[in-house]
Amino acid sequence: MIKLLGTTAFLLCTAFTAPVMAQDFDKGAAAYRAGDYATALQEWRPLAVEGDANVQTNLGFMHANGTGVPQDDAEAVRWYRMAAEQGYARAQFNLGFMYDNGRGALQDDAEAVRWYRMAAEQGYARAQFNLGNMHANGRGVPQDDAEAVRWYRMAAEQGDARAQTNLGNMHANGTGVPQDDAEAVRWYRMAAEQGYARAQFNLGFMYDNGRGALQDDAEAVRWYRMAAEQGDAEAQNNLGFMYANGRGVPQDDVLAHVWYNIGGANGNALGSENRGEIEQRMTREQVADAQARARRCMSSDYQDCD
Repeated sequence: MIKLLGTTAFLLCTAFTAPVMAQDFDKGAAAYRAGDYATALQEWRPLAVEGDANVQTNLGFMHANGTGVPQDDAEAVRWYRMAAEQGYARAQFNLGFMYDNGRGALQDDAEAVRWYRMAAEQGYARAQFNLGNMHANGRGVPQDDAEAVRWYRMAAEQGDARAQTNLGNMHANGTGVPQDDAEAVRWYRMAAEQGYARAQFNLGFMYDNGRGALQDDAEAVRWYRMAAEQGDAEAQNNLGFMYANGRGVPQDDVLAHVWYNIGGANGNALGSENRGEIEQRMTREQVADAQARARRCMSSDYQDCD
């Protein structure tokens, strides 16, 4: 079964959206982007005290991440709550995330759902995605796959790659919707074309197995490689398998060993197992070459892996 992805985290916004003292906000935003967090705080704090929800949310973000101030989740929650209670969707989402993860407040799934829902109902895609996860996992609400699909779809239609991927998973597994591999491929492709590694892996898997698309080893390799070069350990193992068996690429035990080794190093147990097996048919020189290539590949952040 293809697995769902977890919740997404909060963001800071440096775009001016509130109709108060735009010049001071812009000074703070420019300072923040330049890494001058003390000036950003100096410009933004008076605006936050006056009730600017956007700035209150930014101060919450800075406290949550220890940016220019000592890291303090409770203080982050305090600022997020001020903005959230004004109906500001980004703050509602961030406050939900804090309750979701027990940061600055006691962990509380029901409270997380409450704030996610407020933001989601305003069309905030990240909140829609997280609310879908809460329904999928029965956290703070009764478990309900159809409701999860509904919220994933809202976020996916706004271009959220993680929601697109989860919606693909729901179709691939027939969870909350009729099983439909072609629809799964459609959503995976949307996310994969945005560069989202997990969707690239899943799309490669669908081509590999002829699910929702004509079976195509070369296309499977193409998508596995994209995900593997972003560090996806399952894609790295599967790419090794394609080299080991000459599927979609010329058969090459050395490159198979490279990708198995990298996948194993990144936590994929099957990659480690497959590396051990393929070594049985390789010479010592080939193994040494593969190990050197794997080290070079990882140290170059997957830019030099041939």
